[in-house]
Amino acid sequence: MEPKLNQEVMDTACAHDGPIETDAVIVGAGPVGLFQVFELGLLEIKAHVIDSLAYPGGQPVELYPDKPIYDIPAIPVCTGQELTDSLLKQIEPFGATFHLGQEVVKVDKQGDGRFYVETSKGTRFLTKTIFIAAGVGAFQPRLLKVDGLDQFDASQLFYRVKNPADFAGKNLVIVGGGDSALDWTLNFVAEGPNKAESVILIHRRDGFKAAPASVAKMRELCEQYEMQFIVGQITGYEEKGGKLVGVKVTGSDGVTRVVPLDVLLVFFGLSPKLGPIAEWGLEIERKQLVVDTEKFSTSVPGIFAVGDINTYPGKKKLILSGFHECALAAFGAMPIIFPDKKVFLQYTTTSPKLHKVLGVESPVFD
Repeated sequence: MEPKLNQEVMDTACAHDGPIETDAVIVGAGPVGLFQVFELGLLEIKAHVIDSLAYPGGQPVELYPDKPIYDIPAIPVCTGQELTDSLLKQIEPFGATFHLGQEVVKVDKQGDGRFYVETSKGTRFLTKTIFIAAGVGAFQPRLLKVDGLDQFDASQLFYRVKNPADFAGKNLVIVGGGDSALDWTLNFVAEGPNKAESVILIHRRDGFKAAPASVAKMRELCEQYEMQFIVGQITGYEEKGGKLVGVKVTGSDGVTRVVPLDVLLVFFGLSPKLGPIAEWGLEIERKQLVVDTEKFSTSVPGIFAVGDINTYPGKKKLILSGFHECALAAFGAMPIIFPDKKVFLQYTTTSPKLHKVLGVESPVFD
């Protein structure tokens, strides 16, 4: 399911003779990056947002767009897609500009204190502050390493499901032992518009790193002959007329069998990579950025880090923790962006100034 972007938040950057001059650049358009837009917006700071994905939403949209999330304050349950759509609506008043499908490849501190930022598409910025909200980094799927199999990538070999309807009525082989593999297995076996013709789950062992209820349901479906589960590893494949027609599965007994298929879905998880961020001269601890807990600044003044990419004593990798970090990072950036401006904490409930920024009418209290 593709995120719905309103016209106001789509990438509207035009060609520039020089770099785009701005107060803030946010690297990462996941939930925390989107909420950073909101917290900066309340302080009248407009942001540009860069993300390597072609759409906002980050890890929740990339990994589990339809899976329920239960720990967002005041929202009993929502999916990753619904959370993203709500955040996009919330930040509409602040007119952030999105630069999607590109990575930051260069960050240089300038003599005037600003940062020169350049992306893989050649978009350039001069910004007073940078907010890194890149989650686990530029996450890339762990690949199924079988020589020659990559020729079927995006035609019959997939590492994520964008549109479940594309796989309806197909003979599917699903590989993996985590939640994603089990969730999609159950999804494609279930009655409904996305039901596959057949589903075979392959995992290298008979143990799973998935919700016990999902594993129990999968085993029940196998007993009912609604699907199959094979313990083994894919060691080769068969093709006919340029099409993938089967995979060779070597079992724990050492015997290799050919499993026919139309489509191969692989869910080995994501390999988090800091990528170019690792070369920005920031203090790093176990592939995470070290920050203070006063303003969530990195070791380089003017560069902040919020969400899963940062680390500090007591850090918890929760979306709600990232939201808290965004608020303190925004206030921490104010002395850099507006050094002569006094900042007072105001409440969206009662502040006429914030109501004006949000584009809402101030309520009248009796």
